[in-house]
Amino acid sequence: MKYIVVTGGVMSGLGKGITTASIGRLLKNRGYEVTAVKIDPYLNIDAGTMNPAQHGEVFVLSDGGEVDLDLGNYERFLDINLKSLHNITTGKVYRNVIERERHGDFLGATVQIIPHITDEIRHCIDRAAAEGINGGRVAEICLVEVGGTVGDIESMPFLEAVRQMHGELAPQDMLLVHVTLVPVDTMGDHKTKPTQHSVKALRELGLQPDIIVGRSSEVISPQTKKKISAFTDVPVKAVVSAKDVPDIYQIPVELEKEGLADVVCSYLALENREPDPAWYRLVSQEYTNRATVAIVSKYGIEDVYISIKESLKHAGRALSTEVNIRWLDAETLDLRDLADVDGILIPGGFGQRGIEGKLRAIRYARENKKPFLGLCLGFQLAVIEYARHVLGIPDATSEEMGPGTHVIALLPEQEEIFNLGGTMRLGNCTVTLREDTMAARLYGKTEIVERHRHRYEVNPAFIGDLEDAGLVFSGACRDRMEVCELPDHPFYLATQFHPEFRSSPTNPSPPYIGFVEACKKSRSATGIR
Repeated sequence: MKYIVVTGGVMSGLGKGITTASIGRLLKNRGYEVTAVKIDPYLNIDAGTMNPAQHGEVFVLSDGGEVDLDLGNYERFLDINLKSLHNITTGKVYRNVIERERHGDFLGATVQIIPHITDEIRHCIDRAAAEGINGGRVAEICLVEVGGTVGDIESMPFLEAVRQMHGELAPQDMLLVHVTLVPVDTMGDHKTKPTQHSVKALRELGLQPDIIVGRSSEVISPQTKKKISAFTDVPVKAVVSAKDVPDIYQIPVELEKEGLADVVCSYLALENREPDPAWYRLVSQEYTNRATVAIVSKYGIEDVYISIKESLKHAGRALSTEVNIRWLDAETLDLRDLADVDGILIPGGFGQRGIEGKLRAIRYARENKKPFLGLCLGFQLAVIEYARHVLGIPDATSEEMGPGTHVIALLPEQEEIFNLGGTMRLGNCTVTLREDTMAARLYGKTEIVERHRHRYEVNPAFIGDLEDAGLVFSGACRDRMEVCELPDHPFYLATQFHPEFRSSPTNPSPPYIGFVEACKKSRSATGIR
């Protein structure tokens, strides 16, 4: 196993996750099996209880792990399926060590950060690296992203564990990549001082970077690379420019041009094979059409819906259609803002805030024959809207939202659960689709596997009445409703599951393909440009 460890300096949000995923893509294009690990230094066990408005999207893995959004980027870039153990948090590490101490596994030793915590971190990394990916194959290279920035007190034990690994592994088996900021001043000059200080802080922890990836708004000049090299003892060829690009899938293309793959293969003593250009061609295709989708949201931060954004992009690229997103606040929604969009998407979420605005948007889509896609909460709200305005139950609502007629009810297995972390219905579930329905036609089969994250379901007592009123439940997991649609509508589909969690550039999600196709047709029919 060879390890590529990615650290970051100066500030958070520089794009360590995308850099990590892009390095993996470079190697994947050369035929290497790659896996990835994300280290999050926070004390939470996982990301499941975190406020998405502060932390961004909670991504769900196939085994139900609620993890950082960077793991979603790993899966999308690398076409792999990761598990909960690929996300290491301070909370997980300390919990494991404390449980072992309570069990007496340390034979009375004083339990300390070094060696017990650092040993556990290394064990977690090695276990994740050895976990089979995509049919049980074991990766040849493991990417490890250390969250936070160098100098954070929370990251210290993880960086110490990396230092220990670096000292024990053969030089060609471990590579350290440091991502840093190279800002441009008002005169248009690149400033290297932040990078110098960041590398100095890394060196004080006993780590010398092998490669520096400089994040900047502009391409870093050869002169600036030489200056960084001189101050950091990193060869000029290993100082890589990573400028801002409009599409994250262009980043591997830019890093390929910078020769990063050549440097990585040289350090790790890997055969520098000719890269397969298929992925690069796929993500570089020109668009011939355009569509505008309204996403009626309640969190107001785009990173909360990153998988939805990317899934629309995947479907759009497959259909040569550029999808422009119009973000609309559910609390202040004006229906006039929906008149000139080509489709309406209602994403998942929790809590009562913004619900009435989303219901108005769903009703507008249904009555005005506007393409509609509902996801998780969007599925439940589609059922509530139909119950209110077609079935004739004016106080129809969800048990989550308070008093009324609960056409959406708490899952029976959730009734005795009081802890919030990791207790929802999570991860993969097999869904059976009814033949001769839109859902079955989109997927091209009647048995699918999709990922879930919810506590509420369609109340079984109302399923018959809703279907008699014309709502078609076209997918189910045993007796639990998973998909609803309207046959007399250009495109009206809602899913209890999150299809965006399984979408990638090479494998766009079928519901998103159908939705974007309908939006493209809607735009053509109305003549909107």
